[in-house]
Parts: sequence; structure tokens; C-alpha cells
Amino acid sequence: MYRNYLQEPFFETISKVASASNLEVYVIGGFVRDAFLGRKSKDVDIVVLGSGIDLAHAVAAELPGHPSVNFYSNFGTANLRSEGWEIEFVGARKESYQRDSRKPLVENGTLEDDQNRRDFTINALALCLNPERFGELIDPFGGREDLHTKTIRTPLDPDITFSDDPLRMMRAIRFATQLDFAIQESTRDSISRNSERIEIVSMERVIDELNKIILSPVPSRGFLLLHQTGLLQRIFPEFCLLEGVEKKNGLSHKDNFYHTLQVLDNVARESDDLWLRWAAILHDIAKPQTKRFEEGHGWTFHGHEDKGSRMVKPLFRRMRLPLNEKMKYVEKLVLLHLRPIVLSKEEVTDSAIRRLIVEAGDEVNDLLLLCKADITSKNEVKVKRYLRNLELVKIKIADVTERDRLNNWQPPISGNDIMDAFVISDPKDIGRVKLAVREAILDGNIPNEHGAAREFMLKKGGELGLKRKSH
Repeated sequence: MYRNYLQEPFFETISKVASASNLEVYVIGGFVRDAFLGRKSKDVDIVVLGSGIDLAHAVAAELPGHPSVNFYSNFGTANLRSEGWEIEFVGARKESYQRDSRKPLVENGTLEDDQNRRDFTINALALCLNPERFGELIDPFGGREDLHTKTIRTPLDPDITFSDDPLRMMRAIRFATQLDFAIQESTRDSISRNSERIEIVSMERVIDELNKIILSPVPSRGFLLLHQTGLLQRIFPEFCLLEGVEKKNGLSHKDNFYHTLQVLDNVARESDDLWLRWAAILHDIAKPQTKRFEEGHGWTFHGHEDKGSRMVKPLFRRMRLPLNEKMKYVEKLVLLHLRPIVLSKEEVTDSAIRRLIVEAGDEVNDLLLLCKADITSKNEVKVKRYLRNLELVKIKIADVTERDRLNNWQPPISGNDIMDAFVISDPKDIGRVKLAVREAILDGNIPNEHGAAREFMLKKGGELGLKRKSH
């Protein structure tokens, strides 16, 4: 029963304080929605017919520990934290918009005004907190029924709702994806009509919603809705280029748009890591640019992993994603995503395994997960063979890593060791010797030990004509 969600002591405190001040007060929005869905939420939005800031200060004075209140006079909002709960207070308001901005003109309003401005019926549900009406549901738009029928619908005309604040189009698709709801047909059609309005929204806000879609249990649902409504073409056109199948001389290739969505869903079943999911999204992003038809062979995408890796940074920059180690992680996985599958198709040498371990580093297990997710063939015999061989690659990686001590591997010979041993006139000679030592270890010609590596270094330096220092 949804009333059970109002048993937290702070609800009673809010009720008493508001009543003493003769104020109407309601809990509204996501907390109420989640209560009806049986989902726990620690974020609570309180609407008061009066000053939200004043009520927040009065409530904080009565709560254990007297939590501090953060308030924003320009917006008439205040929030506080109490025992793990985030509670926001705002005065009931009505909003109006100008066409070139999603920032509303705000004035005081009634509860009805406040519910009218909500994005979806399921987010317009309100529960009264005043003692005499405690727990009473105010549902003017049929939001409770929409929860029952799993429907996303706007309270008012969707064209007005989405034109006023175009980010609501992304939110509609995000809620549909997260909750496994359907968007009402007229609401979905309105998103298509208003899709160009998304361009007035900052990319940061758009990507925040996109990331929530990506982190959903089945993210492909959101991508398909974004595509069907025209939003994806506006926020992520590079991804849309993956769609389509070309046929020549009776030979065709798979539709890489739908293949990528399947890989994304496969990864989502195994991992909640946002950046691993982004690697799944981008692993084939360069296939449109590298597609070629070779007579007698068919369609090829040679080098798409290298070009795709180089596309990650400009994509992250345009989409306001972090240009840090998260980006580098995605770059690495896109670059290496073919390697385990290539190894799984042939006789696996220790040398090839060593190189994969060293290049993948700490991300080797994530790479293997991505590689497994990338096996989407409809040929069950082929899938079973790839999965079996990939399992052998995993066993071989564990064996070689333990035997050759390759965790977080760095060559046992440093540049300083080389400079201490030889008279260096050309700095490039340091790199040549170091690379030779690295390759000798990875090829298995010498063990991964300092003594053996030093002996090889001295020999290689002599072959390059380097003069030994006298010590």
C-alpha cells in the first residue's frame, strides 16, 4: 500500500509544521510515482502553498540534528538532507515559456497550477500531508491509471509540453526505457513533430538523459524510440549512419545499427558500467567510413577498430562526455575489440596472448566481456564455436598472466638502465633498445626477468653500435 511509504518520521514532522503555520503541503512527483510502483526512493519533493524556503527552515529546526538548509531565493526552492533522505521544498507555482528558451517565467500558483506544469501524468501525482487529509491522493490527470497500464502521457497538450521544455522529450523516452512503459501514441507523435526543438537544450542536459537510457536494463528500447522519433538523428547522427544493409553481387552485410544495439543489450545483462556500455555503442562506429566491397570476397570493414578508436575523442568532446581516463578506457576497448575474437579463430600462441594482456592491461576482463557480447550471429553452430574458443582464450590469458607475471606489466629495463649502460648520442637509441627488450619478452625469446633483460639489452646495444660506458 502506497501509504506505507509515508511512515518515515520526517513526513509527520513536515505535516505538523505545515499545519501549525496553516499551510497546505503535499509530496509530489517521482517519490509518489515510485511508491505506487513499489520502488524505494530517497528523493522527496515537497510542494507547499506558500514559501518553500520558510517551510524548509522550520522543518529543519524540528528534525534530528537540525540539518542545514540550502536555499535558492531566485527559484524559491530549498533542500536539506536528513538521515539519507534528500528533501526539496518549493512553493506551488505556474510557469510560462518563451520559444527560444526552456527557462520558464515563474509565478506563485495553486496546486492545480503546479500539477499542470509537470511533465507526465505519472509525475503529477500528489499526496496531501496535512493531518486531516494525510495520504489523500490528488490525481487530476489519471496518472494512477497510467501507472497501471504502463503509459507515458503528458498532462496537457504534448505539443505545448514539449515545445515549452524540449528536454521532456528525452525524459519521456528515458522513463519509458527505465520503467518498461509505452509512450502514448499522440505523445510519441508529438515528440516526432517537435524533435528539432531539442537543439535549444544544452548538450550536457541531453547527455545526462541519454546516459540514464544507456544505464537502463534494456537500453536498446530507448535507442529505438530515439531513432523512431527523430531525436537520435539530432543528438547522435554518427550512430544513425550504422543503419542499413547494402547488397552487391548477391552479397550483403549485417545491419550494424541493430547489431550494435544487440551488443549493448548483451553487455547490459552482464555489467552496469556506463563506460563499458559506451564502448559497446562505439565499437563499430567507424564501419560506415571503412566499408568496402572486395570482388570475390564481399563486404569488408578493414581498420574500423583503429578509426573508431580515433573517433572517440571528437565524439566525447562534442557530446560533452569526460575527456579523461573514462574516454581513454573507451578508446582502448574500441581499438582492441576484435583481438580476442581473432585469437579465438586460430591456434593461440603465448606471444599473441602476452601482447593482448599487455595492451589491454587492467581492462582485459572488460575487453573479453565486450568481445563475448559482440558475438551476435544467427548461426548457432558458429556462436557455440566462438564462445568455446573465447573461453579457451580466457584460460590461456589466466595461465600466461600467472606464469609470466604480466599483471600491470612494465618492461624490466628502463630508459635509465640503458643510459647507465651506454654512451647515448641519439636519444632515439634509448627507444630502439627498450622496444627490442619489450618485443623479446613478448615473443618469449627471453624471460620476464631483469637479469635476462639486461643481458639482452647489452647484446642489442652492441648490435646497434652503442659504446659501453666504463664503470
